[in-house]
Amino acid sequence: MADRTIEDYQDIIDLPHHVSATRPHMSMGDRAAQFSPFAALTGYDAAVQETARRTDRRAELDEEIKQDLSERLNLIQGNLAAAPVVEITYFVPDERKEGGAYNTVTGIVKKIDEYHRLVVLTDGTDIPIDEIIEISGAMFRSLEDSFA
Repeated sequence: MADRTIEDYQDIIDLPHHVSATRPHMSMGDRAAQFSPFAALTGYDAAVQETARRTDRRAELDEEIKQDLSERLNLIQGNLAAAPVVEITYFVPDERKEGGAYNTVTGIVKKIDEYHRLVVLTDGTDIPIDEIIEISGAMFRSLEDSFA
């Protein structure tokens, strides 16, 4: 198609704009919406990202490790007045899919709530006892040396 110039449209350039007698005038917003991108698969990208997001599996602890954790919790309970600083690694289940992640926190134990099965730190962190896989800290050095 050849390049056109204004002279090519001289016969129609001054004609009045057509106004429909049967259809209402379309607003500028509605006219613009006709040309907006169409997303046939709304949410698809988010679903792909969620599926690709990795989670860890919850470790199954053997009885020896469970017994060791129980002893450490009892030692903490008996020394709460000394404000023991501990490092606790625990499993946090994922809210959307199977699996979860392991978190490690360091803090001072405020209390051990046996009824709700929580270790409560002074910063307000609640750690479910049943999700704990490791407890360490200075107060456990003698225990750790006896296992070595």
